[in-house]
Amino acid sequence: MTVAVCIVSFRSQADVARCLEALARQTHADFDVVVCENGGAEATAATQAALPTTLAAGQAVEVIDGGGNIGFAGGCNVGMRARPDATAWWILNPDTEPSPGALAALVARLARGDVDATGGVLHFEDERVQGCGGQWHGWAGRPVSIGYGLPVTALPDAAEVEGRQNYLLGASMLVSPRFLALAGPMREDYFLYCEEVEWCLRARARGLKLGFAPEALVLHRQGAVTGSNAAMRSRPKLPIYLDERNKVNVTRDVWPARVPVAFVLLIAQLLLKFVRRGAWAQAGYAWQGLCAGLRDERGPPDWLSK
Repeated sequence: MTVAVCIVSFRSQADVARCLEALARQTHADFDVVVCENGGAEATAATQAALPTTLAAGQAVEVIDGGGNIGFAGGCNVGMRARPDATAWWILNPDTEPSPGALAALVARLARGDVDATGGVLHFEDERVQGCGGQWHGWAGRPVSIGYGLPVTALPDAAEVEGRQNYLLGASMLVSPRFLALAGPMREDYFLYCEEVEWCLRARARGLKLGFAPEALVLHRQGAVTGSNAAMRSRPKLPIYLDERNKVNVTRDVWPARVPVAFVLLIAQLLLKFVRRGAWAQAGYAWQGLCAGLRDERGPPDWLSK
């Protein structure tokens, strides 16, 4: 199986370089890498200068200028379009370091032929699970990462994960040509956050199936690029705003009748997550995001470029 690894960068050369070092150790060697740089022409030149053109085993690395900040989905779509003949595409965050057997495990699960896309295990540096797959609760507009907090040595049963998950975690997911042909590309109007949720929910509505490869371990330094891994009171506006906005937008795009109920429940979650911790500024960012979602706003927010 010839895999195109699609990485989206936003002036994150150091993160991508560490990711490439991990990719160079993969036991499944039939792949190449496409990096879409969203930071502009100058950042693209810097990324090209900072990264190797080939890995140690000879896999090619190509850096493509995204033409501006086109968001995560836009960058993924650029990468997939650049490799139309691949037999699978591995969507991979720049702040990840896959274990040597990660790609081989993903390929093996997809090759069994009963699923159209598959994820693995994302974990933190302390080897606690970030997620083995995702479960979107439509009425609440709320994602749940399956297995969150478990040690990687005590993962949930693979069949249980596949029975519960209705989306794959976008930091590491392997998709097939059938998945891309029937589901279509990622929606670029999300810009950042929840785009993989909508993509997978759309795919499932069209009869596609999602798998889980427990041996595909991927270290994820979550939020390294956006700053969403900062302490609650220090988190910047953009990730909070877009995360809340796009929860409403997923609900509207998949189950539009549920938007009023989800909006109320998202307000309750906002109070629990931010206000009770005294993160008043962050609560304000979240509220602005929810209201933007209620207005069906899309793409990068106007204030981002100011």
